[in-house]
Amino acid sequence: MFATEEYALPILRPLAAAAQARGQQVGWIVPDSVAAQLAPGEQRITSLKAAKALQPEAVYCAANWVSPRLPGIKVQVFHGFNAEKREPGRGHFAIRGFFDLYVTQGPATTQPFEALAKEHRYFAVRETGWPKLDPLFIQPPPTPDPSILPRDGRPVVMYASTFSHRLSAAPAMVEPVRRMIARGDRQWLLTLHPKCGEELVAAYRGLEAENARFYTSDKLIELERAADVLVCDTSSVIHEFAVMNKPVVTIANRVPHPFMLDVPTPDDVDAAIDLALTHPPELMAAIKAHADNIHPSHDGHASERVLDAVAAFRRGEFGKLGRKPWNLVRRFKAGRDLPGLLPDGA
Repeated sequence: MFATEEYALPILRPLAAAAQARGQQVGWIVPDSVAAQLAPGEQRITSLKAAKALQPEAVYCAANWVSPRLPGIKVQVFHGFNAEKREPGRGHFAIRGFFDLYVTQGPATTQPFEALAKEHRYFAVRETGWPKLDPLFIQPPPTPDPSILPRDGRPVVMYASTFSHRLSAAPAMVEPVRRMIARGDRQWLLTLHPKCGEELVAAYRGLEAENARFYTSDKLIELERAADVLVCDTSSVIHEFAVMNKPVVTIANRVPHPFMLDVPTPDDVDAAIDLALTHPPELMAAIKAHADNIHPSHDGHASERVLDAVAAFRRGEFGKLGRKPWNLVRRFKAGRDLPGLLPDGA
């Protein structure tokens, strides 16, 4: 499991659990900043020599890159849905030459990547669903996390934001959120992207009250399950929430879509939340159509399908693929910057 950021852990953990359930050994390649978040029993790999000794059949990546020095099939698992923060060639659909297999979330990603696979001819594509969302669809639902503010009959609003300065509404939303919390008619679950600055995080922690709590990003799935409506800006969290057929209020989203209740300013959010909670039929139909396009599988077994796709790749079911491009500068940097790994023999 190749995780360069903390937010990769909830993406890869369901996949790791599925692999271990099949009797496979799992190792984690992470930087020191993420290593502190590893759970007991999650084996950290700290040298390239140890990585090679493990003889992995695959390296699963919730990152845009992976070192070509690591053995095994390089599998792109994705670190989020396509939030359209950038133009297609620079964002979700950028091809960087590192991966052998792309395991896609739904038709919205499968179809573009299949077209790219035909163009580039050195990687394969298989639609599997996204491992991060497996816990959303566990049946029966898990016992509610005791750390999440318990429901008391009031509507539950989740607030989240991207870290990108040009797209984030978080600084401008501090005071509007404070006023809405003080009114006391809703419960609030607050979180920010882990890359947000300490000052901003402190501001949101300072909003905690009887009806409001702040949580770190490792609780995203639990927050999404607990909330009735999400307030956000331009982030892939919007799409995770919509997969559950729940309404989303966005603030000046970079590319607003019919499934969003997009408003131009923070002052418009309050009324939009009220509207979202009425579940307007046209809006809910748009949400369902979007959810079916980005992640139609709701069985909680995406992780198993990812493992099956790797097994199919190893059997040669995707046919003969071409050689990956050299991209010498990019590959040199990727080999040099292995997170948390010492060189061979260290």
